[in-house]
Amino acid sequence: MERGNHTVTEFILVGFTTDPVMQLVLFMVFLGVYSLTVVANATLIVLICNDSRLHTPMYFFIGNLSFLDVWYSSVYTPKILMTCISEDKSISFAGCVCQFFFSAGLAYSECYLLAAMAYDRYAAISNPLLYAQTMSSRLCICLVVYSYTGGFVNAIILTSNTFTLDFCGDNVIDDFFCDVPPLVKLACDVKESYQAVLYFLLASNVITPTALILASYVFIIAAILRIRSTQGRRKAFSTCSSHLVSVTLYYGSILYIYSRPSSSYSLERDKMVSTFYTVLFPMLNPMIYSLRNKDVKEALKKLIWLTQSDV
Repeated sequence: MERGNHTVTEFILVGFTTDPVMQLVLFMVFLGVYSLTVVANATLIVLICNDSRLHTPMYFFIGNLSFLDVWYSSVYTPKILMTCISEDKSISFAGCVCQFFFSAGLAYSECYLLAAMAYDRYAAISNPLLYAQTMSSRLCICLVVYSYTGGFVNAIILTSNTFTLDFCGDNVIDDFFCDVPPLVKLACDVKESYQAVLYFLLASNVITPTALILASYVFIIAAILRIRSTQGRRKAFSTCSSHLVSVTLYYGSILYIYSRPSSSYSLERDKMVSTFYTVLFPMLNPMIYSLRNKDVKEALKKLIWLTQSDV
């Protein structure tokens, strides 16, 4: 594609370091993280599918979150691993567009999915007797479909606006993947209309879900305060504590990266934050939702016992 009086056919991903020894160390670290991400999320999906006790709306959303996290991590990590061990650090223009599109689509979808999970927790705590009726299978499926649809429609808007910028001069991306901050740094001139698109997408995909999550938790807290027993309050809060941790970590890093003006981007600092929500967060999610969850632990013990008995 022609940009800035020359044709941009590829970008160069700098990655984290040019030191060969550190690149090998990072390769082993990211390979371990990616393997754990795939195994942990796949195990959680298998448990949810196979154990009837986990056939509830809450675990339906957790299973979809695990599926999304495997896909999300797979958008970045294989390319990171190749960059660490290969002298060829390039990514084609088309490859950059594809990575950027799926990165944005999955990130936005996760924002919506976390908002749907907040509503699920509100329905479970505010009126547990009508929970199954309120969170019907049809509604759960619709919420997941809407999450992906909203995420990828907005990803189309972001991708089309980003890759029609004029890229001039250097084609070196000082990051480990194609993202907004480093691509904006390569652009000759970022118009106010593009910045307006970024703020619109931030409002519709991050701020709005955040507001819905906050509203859900206001009603959740009000419902918990109406519970008379201390044990009942503790049990009610424990059902949404994992979701709170997940939301805080994910939205915190997303807002830090994308809520600032493009003029204030700091690529080195942003690179570290991006690593958290693109690579580490998908690994942490299954741990957050399962380590303190008795149902998941029992399902895992049952699966291990069945596997051993078959052997």
